[in-house]
Amino acid sequence: MPSSVMPTPRREDDHTSPVAISTVGLRKSYGDKTVLDGLDLRIPAGSVFALLGPNGAGKTTAVKILSTLITADGGQAQVAGHDLAAAPDKVRAAIGVTGQFSAVDGLITGEENMLLMADLHHLPRREGRRVAAELLERFDLTGAAKKPASTYSGGMKRRLDIAMTLVGDPRIIFLDEPTTGLDPRARHNMWQIIRELVSDGVTVFLTTQYLEEADELADRIAVLHNGRIAAEGTADELKRIVPGGHVRLRFDDPAAYRSAAEALREVTRDDESLALRIPSDGSQRELRSILDRLDSAGIEADELTMHTPDLDDVFFALTTDRPDQPNQPEEAAR
Repeated sequence: MPSSVMPTPRREDDHTSPVAISTVGLRKSYGDKTVLDGLDLRIPAGSVFALLGPNGAGKTTAVKILSTLITADGGQAQVAGHDLAAAPDKVRAAIGVTGQFSAVDGLITGEENMLLMADLHHLPRREGRRVAAELLERFDLTGAAKKPASTYSGGMKRRLDIAMTLVGDPRIIFLDEPTTGLDPRARHNMWQIIRELVSDGVTVFLTTQYLEEADELADRIAVLHNGRIAAEGTADELKRIVPGGHVRLRFDDPAAYRSAAEALREVTRDDESLALRIPSDGSQRELRSILDRLDSAGIEADELTMHTPDLDDVFFALTTDRPDQPNQPEEAAR
Protein backbone atom coordinates (compact mmCIF):
# COMPACT_ATOMS: atom_id res chain seq x y z
CA MET A 1 0.00 0.00 0.00
CA PRO A 2 1.26 3.53 -0.65
CA SER A 3 0.40 4.45 2.92
CA SER A 4 1.76 2.71 5.98
CA VAL A 5 -1.68 3.03 7.56
CA MET A 6 -4.07 0.18 6.86
CA PRO A 7 -7.11 1.43 4.92
CA THR A 8 -10.60 1.36 6.34
CA PRO A 9 -12.23 -1.94 5.31
CA ARG A 10 -14.49 -1.41 2.34
CA ARG A 11 -18.16 -1.88 3.04
CA GLU A 12 -20.55 -3.42 0.59
CA ASP A 13 -23.39 -1.18 -0.62
CA ASP A 14 -26.11 -2.51 1.65
CA HIS A 15 -29.51 -1.27 0.46
CA THR A 16 -30.93 -1.88 3.95
CA SER A 17 -28.40 0.44 5.61
CA PRO A 18 -29.27 4.07 6.46
CA VAL A 19 -28.79 6.43 3.54
CA ALA A 20 -26.84 9.63 4.11
CA ILE A 21 -27.31 11.15 0.65
CA SER A 22 -29.66 10.24 -2.18
CA THR A 23 -30.45 12.00 -5.43
CA VAL A 24 -32.81 11.20 -8.28
CA GLY A 25 -32.55 12.96 -11.64
CA LEU A 26 -30.60 15.96 -10.32
CA ARG A 27 -30.13 18.54 -13.08
CA LYS A 28 -28.29 21.84 -13.39
CA SER A 29 -27.55 24.05 -16.38
CA TYR A 30 -25.76 27.35 -16.88
CA GLY A 31 -27.15 28.97 -19.98
CA ASP A 32 -26.86 26.50 -22.84
CA LYS A 33 -24.42 24.26 -20.95
CA THR A 34 -25.89 21.30 -19.06
CA VAL A 35 -23.58 20.58 -16.13
CA LEU A 36 -25.61 17.84 -14.41
CA ASP A 37 -27.90 15.77 -16.59
CA GLY A 38 -29.89 13.50 -14.29
CA LEU A 39 -27.60 12.62 -11.37
CA ASP A 40 -28.70 9.53 -9.40
CA LEU A 41 -26.81 8.72 -6.20
CA ARG A 42 -27.35 6.57 -3.12
CA ILE A 43 -24.65 6.91 -0.46
CA PRO A 44 -24.86 4.77 2.72
CA ALA A 45 -24.17 6.44 6.05
CA GLY A 46 -20.69 5.98 7.50
CA SER A 47 -18.98 5.44 4.16
CA VAL A 48 -16.61 7.30 1.85
CA PHE A 49 -18.04 8.11 -1.57
CA ALA A 50 -15.69 9.51 -4.21
CA LEU A 51 -16.90 11.43 -7.24
CA LEU A 52 -14.33 11.47 -10.04
CA GLY A 53 -14.38 13.37 -13.29
CA PRO A 54 -12.35 15.69 -15.50
CA ASN A 55 -12.37 19.44 -15.00
CA GLY A 56 -15.79 20.83 -15.82
CA ALA A 57 -17.53 17.48 -15.34
CA GLY A 58 -19.84 18.88 -12.65
CA LYS A 59 -18.21 17.58 -9.46
CA THR A 60 -18.11 20.92 -7.66
CA THR A 61 -21.60 21.78 -8.91
CA ALA A 62 -22.89 18.56 -7.33
CA VAL A 63 -21.23 19.46 -4.02
CA LYS A 64 -22.64 23.00 -4.11
CA ILE A 65 -26.16 21.71 -4.72
CA LEU A 66 -26.00 19.03 -2.01
CA SER A 67 -24.56 21.50 0.50
CA THR A 68 -27.35 24.05 -0.30
CA LEU A 69 -24.97 26.65 -1.78
CA ILE A 70 -26.89 26.65 -5.08
CA THR A 71 -30.21 25.17 -6.16
CA ALA A 72 -30.79 22.46 -8.74
CA ASP A 73 -32.92 23.04 -11.83
CA GLY A 74 -34.65 19.71 -11.44
CA GLY A 75 -34.67 16.38 -9.66
CA GLN A 76 -34.87 15.47 -5.99
CA ALA A 77 -32.32 15.06 -3.24
CA GLN A 78 -32.23 14.10 0.42
CA VAL A 79 -29.27 14.79 2.69
CA ALA A 80 -29.15 13.45 6.26
CA GLY A 81 -32.80 12.46 5.91
CA HIS A 82 -33.94 15.98 4.98
CA ASP A 83 -35.36 17.08 1.64
CA LEU A 84 -32.90 19.48 0.08
CA ALA A 85 -35.55 21.83 -1.30
CA ALA A 86 -38.01 21.70 1.61
CA ALA A 87 -35.60 21.81 4.56
CA PRO A 88 -32.28 23.42 3.55
CA ASP A 89 -31.70 24.74 7.09
CA LYS A 90 -31.87 21.22 8.52
CA VAL A 91 -29.47 20.01 5.83
CA ARG A 92 -26.99 22.78 6.65
CA ALA A 93 -27.16 21.88 10.34
CA ALA A 94 -26.14 18.29 9.57
CA ILE A 95 -23.25 18.86 7.16
CA GLY A 96 -19.80 20.35 6.93
CA VAL A 97 -18.06 21.55 3.77
CA THR A 98 -14.39 21.97 2.93
CA GLY A 99 -13.75 23.35 -0.54
CA GLN A 100 -10.81 23.33 -2.90
CA PHE A 101 -9.63 26.61 -1.41
CA SER A 102 -9.16 26.99 2.30
CA ALA A 103 -11.71 28.99 4.30
CA VAL A 104 -9.03 29.75 6.89
CA ASP A 105 -8.50 33.45 7.67
CA GLY A 106 -4.74 33.96 7.55
CA LEU A 107 -4.86 37.26 9.43
CA ILE A 108 -5.89 35.64 12.71
CA THR A 109 -4.50 32.71 14.69
CA GLY A 110 -5.56 29.11 14.33
CA GLU A 111 -7.29 29.29 17.71
CA GLU A 112 -9.14 32.45 16.71
CA ASN A 113 -10.31 30.76 13.51
CA MET A 114 -11.71 27.93 15.59
CA LEU A 115 -13.42 30.24 18.08
CA LEU A 116 -14.93 32.26 15.24
CA MET A 117 -16.43 29.07 13.86
CA ALA A 118 -17.75 28.19 17.34
CA ASP A 119 -19.46 31.60 17.49
CA LEU A 120 -21.03 30.99 14.07
CA HIS A 121 -22.48 27.76 15.46
CA HIS A 122 -23.82 29.70 18.48
CA LEU A 123 -21.87 27.61 20.98
CA PRO A 124 -21.63 29.06 24.50
CA ARG A 125 -18.23 30.66 25.13
CA ARG A 126 -16.96 27.93 27.46
CA GLU A 127 -18.23 25.14 25.20
CA GLY A 128 -16.67 26.81 22.17
CA ARG A 129 -13.27 27.01 23.85
CA ARG A 130 -13.48 23.36 24.89
CA VAL A 131 -14.42 22.17 21.40
CA ALA A 132 -11.74 24.36 19.80
CA ALA A 133 -9.04 23.05 22.13
CA GLU A 134 -10.05 19.41 21.58
CA LEU A 135 -10.04 19.77 17.80
CA LEU A 136 -6.76 21.64 17.70
CA GLU A 137 -5.22 18.82 19.72
CA ARG A 138 -6.83 16.14 17.57
CA PHE A 139 -5.39 17.69 14.41
CA ASP A 140 -1.96 18.26 15.96
CA LEU A 141 -2.27 22.04 15.83
CA THR A 142 -2.02 22.92 19.53
CA GLY A 143 1.59 24.10 19.19
CA ALA A 144 0.65 26.49 16.39
CA ALA A 145 -2.69 27.59 17.84
CA LYS A 146 -1.45 31.06 18.85
CA LYS A 147 0.32 31.73 15.52
CA PRO A 148 -1.28 33.55 12.56
CA ALA A 149 -2.74 31.02 10.13
CA SER A 150 -0.84 32.76 7.34
CA THR A 151 2.34 31.18 8.75
CA TYR A 152 0.93 27.63 8.44
CA SER A 153 2.07 25.17 5.81
CA GLY A 154 -0.41 23.94 3.20
CA GLY A 155 -0.99 20.73 5.15
CA MET A 156 -1.56 22.61 8.40
CA LYS A 157 -4.08 24.93 6.74
CA ARG A 158 -5.98 21.93 5.38
CA ARG A 159 -6.03 20.33 8.85
CA LEU A 160 -7.27 23.58 10.37
CA ASP A 161 -9.89 23.86 7.63
CA ILE A 162 -11.29 20.41 8.45
CA ALA A 163 -11.05 21.09 12.20
CA MET A 164 -13.17 24.22 11.66
CA THR A 165 -15.66 22.14 9.66
CA LEU A 166 -16.02 19.72 12.60
CA VAL A 167 -16.92 22.39 15.16
CA GLY A 168 -20.61 21.81 14.49
CA ASP A 169 -20.23 18.00 14.81
CA PRO A 170 -21.54 17.26 11.28
CA ARG A 171 -22.46 13.69 10.36
CA ILE A 172 -21.86 14.31 6.66
CA ILE A 173 -18.79 16.10 5.31
CA PHE A 174 -18.24 17.28 1.74
CA LEU A 175 -14.55 17.41 0.85
CA ASP A 176 -14.11 19.09 -2.53
CA GLU A 177 -10.59 18.17 -3.69
CA PRO A 178 -9.21 18.47 -0.13
CA THR A 179 -5.60 17.52 -0.95
CA THR A 180 -5.06 19.74 -3.99
CA GLY A 181 -1.62 21.31 -3.78
CA LEU A 182 -0.41 19.22 -0.84
CA ASP A 183 2.88 17.34 -0.88
CA PRO A 184 2.77 13.52 -0.63
CA ARG A 185 3.36 13.45 3.14
CA ALA A 186 0.62 16.00 3.85
CA ARG A 187 -1.71 14.13 1.49
CA HIS A 188 -1.16 10.86 3.36
CA ASN A 189 -1.77 12.64 6.67
CA MET A 190 -5.05 13.94 5.27
CA TRP A 191 -6.03 10.40 4.22
CA GLN A 192 -5.54 9.24 7.79
CA ILE A 193 -7.75 12.08 9.06
CA ILE A 194 -10.49 11.04 6.63
CA ARG A 195 -10.23 7.40 7.77
CA GLU A 196 -10.57 8.47 11.40
CA LEU A 197 -13.65 10.54 10.58
CA VAL A 198 -15.32 7.56 8.93
CA SER A 199 -14.40 5.29 11.85
CA ASP A 200 -16.37 7.75 14.01
CA GLY A 201 -19.43 7.20 11.81
CA VAL A 202 -19.11 10.31 9.63
CA THR A 203 -20.10 10.04 5.96
CA VAL A 204 -17.57 11.60 3.58
CA PHE A 205 -18.47 12.81 0.09
CA LEU A 206 -15.13 13.29 -1.63
CA THR A 207 -14.31 14.83 -4.98
CA THR A 208 -10.77 14.37 -6.20
CA GLN A 209 -8.60 14.31 -9.29
CA TYR A 210 -6.10 12.02 -7.58
CA LEU A 211 -7.18 8.55 -8.62
CA GLU A 212 -4.87 6.93 -6.07
CA GLU A 213 -6.76 8.90 -3.40
CA ALA A 214 -10.11 7.45 -4.44
CA ASP A 215 -8.60 3.97 -4.64
CA GLU A 216 -7.18 4.29 -1.12
CA LEU A 217 -10.19 5.81 0.61
CA ALA A 218 -13.49 5.23 -1.13
CA ASP A 219 -15.98 2.47 -0.43
CA ARG A 220 -17.70 3.38 -3.69
CA ILE A 221 -16.60 5.51 -6.62
CA ALA A 222 -18.64 7.18 -9.35
CA VAL A 223 -17.13 8.57 -12.55
CA LEU A 224 -18.93 11.68 -13.79
CA HIS A 225 -18.77 12.47 -17.51
CA ASN A 226 -20.85 14.93 -19.51
CA GLY A 227 -23.05 15.51 -16.49
CA ARG A 228 -23.97 11.87 -16.00
CA ILE A 229 -22.64 8.92 -14.03
CA ALA A 230 -20.62 6.87 -16.52
CA ALA A 231 -20.00 4.07 -14.00
CA GLU A 232 -20.25 3.43 -10.27
CA GLY A 233 -18.94 0.70 -8.01
CA THR A 234 -16.08 -0.29 -5.76
CA ALA A 235 -12.57 0.35 -7.06
CA ASP A 236 -12.18 -3.34 -7.91
CA GLU A 237 -15.52 -3.43 -9.73
CA LEU A 238 -14.59 -0.42 -11.83
CA LYS A 239 -11.21 -1.88 -12.74
CA ARG A 240 -12.89 -5.00 -14.08
CA ILE A 241 -14.97 -3.11 -16.64
CA VAL A 242 -11.92 -2.03 -18.62
CA PRO A 243 -10.30 -4.58 -20.97
CA GLY A 244 -6.71 -5.59 -20.35
CA GLY A 245 -6.96 -7.65 -17.17
CA HIS A 246 -5.13 -10.96 -17.27
CA VAL A 247 -3.63 -13.79 -15.25
CA ARG A 248 0.03 -14.61 -15.82
CA LEU A 249 1.27 -18.13 -15.11
CA ARG A 250 4.98 -18.91 -15.11
CA PHE A 251 6.54 -22.38 -15.08
CA ASP A 252 10.00 -23.72 -14.32
CA ASP A 253 9.35 -27.00 -16.13
CA PRO A 254 9.07 -26.68 -19.96
CA ALA A 255 6.87 -29.81 -20.10
CA ALA A 256 4.42 -28.37 -17.56
CA TYR A 257 4.42 -25.12 -19.52
CA ARG A 258 3.51 -26.90 -22.76
CA SER A 259 0.81 -28.97 -21.04
CA ALA A 260 -0.72 -25.89 -19.48
CA ALA A 261 -0.80 -24.12 -22.85
CA GLU A 262 -2.76 -27.07 -24.26
CA ALA A 263 -5.12 -27.27 -21.27
CA LEU A 264 -6.03 -23.60 -21.19
CA ARG A 265 -7.93 -21.64 -23.82
CA GLU A 266 -7.16 -18.21 -25.24
CA VAL A 267 -3.61 -18.09 -23.93
CA THR A 268 -0.76 -15.92 -25.12
CA ARG A 269 2.53 -17.78 -24.91
CA ASP A 270 5.94 -16.42 -23.93
CA ASP A 271 8.20 -19.36 -24.72
CA GLU A 272 11.35 -17.59 -23.58
CA SER A 273 10.00 -16.94 -20.07
CA LEU A 274 7.83 -20.09 -19.97
CA ALA A 275 4.87 -17.83 -19.15
CA LEU A 276 1.24 -17.87 -20.22
CA ARG A 277 -1.08 -14.89 -20.26
CA ILE A 278 -4.82 -15.56 -19.97
CA PRO A 279 -7.41 -12.76 -20.34
CA SER A 280 -9.32 -12.31 -17.08
CA ASP A 281 -11.80 -9.91 -15.53
CA GLY A 282 -10.14 -10.49 -12.14
CA SER A 283 -13.13 -12.23 -10.60
CA GLN A 284 -12.73 -15.12 -8.15
CA ARG A 285 -14.94 -17.28 -10.33
CA GLU A 286 -12.70 -16.88 -13.37
CA LEU A 287 -9.51 -17.45 -11.39
CA ARG A 288 -11.03 -20.59 -9.85
CA SER A 289 -11.93 -21.82 -13.33
CA ILE A 290 -8.32 -21.43 -14.50
CA LEU A 291 -6.95 -23.25 -11.45
CA ASP A 292 -9.54 -26.02 -11.78
CA ARG A 293 -8.48 -26.67 -15.37
CA LEU A 294 -4.85 -26.87 -14.29
CA ASP A 295 -5.74 -29.23 -11.42
CA SER A 296 -7.71 -31.47 -13.77
CA ALA A 297 -4.65 -31.76 -16.00
CA GLY A 298 -2.36 -32.38 -13.01
CA ILE A 299 -0.42 -29.16 -13.62
CA GLU A 300 0.83 -26.66 -11.05
CA ALA A 301 2.19 -23.24 -11.96
CA ASP A 302 5.30 -22.04 -10.16
CA GLU A 303 4.14 -18.44 -10.16
CA LEU A 304 0.72 -16.84 -10.57
CA THR A 305 0.13 -13.12 -10.80
CA MET A 306 -3.03 -11.16 -11.56
CA HIS A 307 -2.97 -7.94 -13.49
CA THR A 308 -5.96 -5.59 -13.56
CA PRO A 309 -6.30 -2.13 -15.08
CA ASP A 310 -5.88 0.67 -12.54
CA LEU A 311 -8.22 3.60 -11.98
CA ASP A 312 -6.23 5.68 -14.46
CA ASP A 313 -7.26 3.21 -17.18
CA VAL A 314 -10.87 3.31 -15.98
CA PHE A 315 -10.91 7.11 -15.86
CA PHE A 316 -9.55 7.55 -19.36
CA ALA A 317 -11.76 4.83 -20.82
CA LEU A 318 -14.92 6.35 -19.34
CA THR A 319 -14.19 10.04 -19.90
CA THR A 320 -12.76 9.95 -23.42
CA ASP A 321 -15.37 10.71 -26.06
CA ARG A 322 -15.16 8.36 -29.03
CA PRO A 323 -17.47 8.09 -32.05
CA ASP A 324 -18.21 4.44 -31.25
CA GLN A 325 -19.25 5.13 -27.65
CA PRO A 326 -22.92 4.53 -26.82
CA ASN A 327 -25.05 7.52 -25.92
CA GLN A 328 -25.59 6.08 -22.44
CA PRO A 329 -22.10 5.54 -21.04
CA GLU A 330 -23.38 3.87 -17.89
CA GLU A 331 -24.87 1.09 -20.04
CA ALA A 332 -21.45 0.34 -21.43
CA ALA A 333 -19.97 0.21 -17.96
CA ARG A 334 -22.53 -2.06 -16.40
